[in-house]
Amino acid sequence: MSYESMLAGVTAMLALYLFSRRRRSIIRNILGPPSPSWIYGHMLQLVFSPEYGDHEFVWQKNFGPIYRLKGCFGEDSLMISDPVALQYIVNSPHFGHGPLLVNVVDMLFGKKSLVAAKGDAHRRLRTAMNVGFSAATVRNYQPVLLRAAQQLSEQLEESYAKTPTSLINICPLLGNATFSAVVQAGFGCSIQDLGDKFVANNAQIVALSSSQSAPRTFAIGACLPNWIWRTMIHAPLAAFKEIRTAKYLTRQLGEKIVDGKIDLARQGLEIDTDVFGILLDQYLGSKTKHALSPKEVAAQFSALVYPGQDPTANTIAFGLLELAKDSEFQETLRAEILSNIGASYDSMPLLNAFIKEVLRLYPAAAMIQRIAIEDTVIPLSDSIETANGEPITQIPVAKGQVLTLAVASFQRLERYWGADAQKFRPTRWLDRTITPHGTSLGPYANLSVKFWSWS
Repeated sequence: MSYESMLAGVTAMLALYLFSRRRRSIIRNILGPPSPSWIYGHMLQLVFSPEYGDHEFVWQKNFGPIYRLKGCFGEDSLMISDPVALQYIVNSPHFGHGPLLVNVVDMLFGKKSLVAAKGDAHRRLRTAMNVGFSAATVRNYQPVLLRAAQQLSEQLEESYAKTPTSLINICPLLGNATFSAVVQAGFGCSIQDLGDKFVANNAQIVALSSSQSAPRTFAIGACLPNWIWRTMIHAPLAAFKEIRTAKYLTRQLGEKIVDGKIDLARQGLEIDTDVFGILLDQYLGSKTKHALSPKEVAAQFSALVYPGQDPTANTIAFGLLELAKDSEFQETLRAEILSNIGASYDSMPLLNAFIKEVLRLYPAAAMIQRIAIEDTVIPLSDSIETANGEPITQIPVAKGQVLTLAVASFQRLERYWGADAQKFRPTRWLDRTITPHGTSLGPYANLSVKFWSWS
């Protein structure tokens, strides 16, 4: 089949699919901004805003925590930052992962990965992998993190020494540092051990998120059913080629690393110094009934290497940006850290508050897509007014309805975070001004709405 014939067939199937979905959309009466494009709807405004959340935060201010957006090809979608609605959606069996997440995860990670698994399979994988991320285990990775931080510091000093009057782009350096730390803590090897081919492909995968063409392709993919997407993935597009290569290489490397560690264990050598080694040690030593088989461990390579590097680097970059804006706070934080060298992390409340505030304003998962897998009704914390002036306290949604959970918008709601919700103010975590309504909130540790739940 030629590419042109395949494209024509996909287009025809897409038209029928979109027609069938539009007939059962029942959220058109909810207010929202006008759509700038029938093809892309509001998707590109969300992806390519001039500054972080420019459009999204303005829309929330104008329309509240529930409003209607347009997806690709005129598809209606809901943007949700209402806490009651969010909590219901992430904890309800009536919703599954959205089509964009399902399609991309299946392409890049594979069905046996923790990121792609669902239900009981996901819970089993998560339980088994927790042993590699317990508080005691993570402390053992401290030397790896210190080395990565030291190397980053040396690179920055070297760059500054060469061109003291020039600006330094710290993002690539942060990306390399987090990549190195993930590889060492996750697999007990160096970036060079992964091979030039994987390193080059990894750079291409990271670059896809900032390209102009790939997000448009994946934005359209959010509106496609799985069976159309599986056909599209074989199209001769550069982005799809890189993803196909990444899936092949990660599977190959995962199996190679696992085989190498098993050989070391058979020689009587310790292997439980990194995540893969700890997981295999559990299996070889029959230490737990939840232990993963070598094949299952190998399948987690992509789940560790991709989510661990770029999101972490971006979060650190945002934190450094905020520190650069406030030299007084920067000096105060530095003094706290210097006075507590060698002490417990918990003894540095300002550092904790700083991290929480960075995660509040710049969550790694700023938006999460969900889809209704059956008809249901979403409760709201407050009533909203529809286009015809009718107040409603719940929203009926039909099977197939796509929703976007606006995590970043929720974490900037003034009713919960105060009038300065858009401002970077770490001391809000120390002066008890973040829960005026008595609700337990926070971007980690005490977050009542569990946005990261995959089950």
